Amino acid sequence: MERKPPYISEIDDPSYTKLMGNREIPYGYEVLIENLMDPAHVPYAHYGIMQMQQPKNRVKADREGGRPLELIIERLDINGFEADQDERSRSKFFPPCVFYAYTDSMVDQTNGSASSAGTKKKTSVQRKFSLVFICVPVSPGNSRLIWTFPRNFGLWIDKVVPRWMFHVGQNLILDSDLYLLHIEERKIIDAGPTNWQKACFVPTKSDALVVGFRKWLNRYAGGQVDWRGKYSGALPPTPPREQLMDRYRSHVVNCRSCSVAYKGLNVLEVVLQVASVASIGIVAAVKQGAMSAAARTTIVLLAVLFYASSRWLAHFIYKNFHYHDYSHALR
Repeated sequence: MERKPPYISEIDDPSYTKLMGNREIPYGYEVLIENLMDPAHVPYAHYGIMQMQQPKNRVKADREGGRPLELIIERLDINGFEADQDERSRSKFFPPCVFYAYTDSMVDQTNGSASSAGTKKKTSVQRKFSLVFICVPVSPGNSRLIWTFPRNFGLWIDKVVPRWMFHVGQNLILDSDLYLLHIEERKIIDAGPTNWQKACFVPTKSDALVVGFRKWLNRYAGGQVDWRGKYSGALPPTPPREQLMDRYRSHVVNCRSCSVAYKGLNVLEVVLQVASVASIGIVAAVKQGAMSAAARTTIVLLAVLFYASSRWLAHFIYKNFHYHDYSHALR
């Protein structure tokens, strides 16, 4: 029997929680997958959004949290490659579409089996967390990202927190460097897919996975996606920024959790507006003296609160389900 890749085993394992999502991406498969392979860009491209894990070896980080990373590719052939960052962090590329990264850490627990003396033995269990990214070419300049993050701890979180709340955070991360990558792809195309290094400067060990992917792509896939005549390979024109980063089209309409939340929040916005108008109407309709000054003031304050809440909710909906810009110059 053929052995399953490790990420398939984790997805199938009922002891793992699987936070999943998908997104249409307005840049190509090549740029998408190499960006996911590059941990060094995270402190800079996602500054203020993603928390950086502090190294145990006390390596000094810069202002943004960046630090030296030594990534080593152990093997590269037609079947992809494996890479090692440290004793607990590894990653694998299963061509052409899957990038899998995982970490292991040992955690002591005291609720193990009982000993002959009547006390419980201290046992160790392994906490596992993985990142599985499936990067699908759709057309020149467009790709689809499907992700799942299996883990065998903190399972209760996914039962309490709605999935759409996780997706809001993940979409923010994807959007924070989306425009940069959209432009980067055009610079690489201008240089030529096989001459990508002329458009990119990758001198450090932290660039090892990006370099490894480009080597694999050039050596075994002709340097780019073969569209088999369906597309010429030319990139589509760049749309306005708000259209380029439209979350509703790229994610919400295709995500059941986010779609339900979007509809529900819009209904709540209308309810708040109706409640605000109705409150003012009640105050206006009641005759002078039929209502105490305190009650009248309370209703007016409630009307203001309802209206302010509806405006805040409208902004929340737009920012999280339609368009959230990100300016690196202001970070």
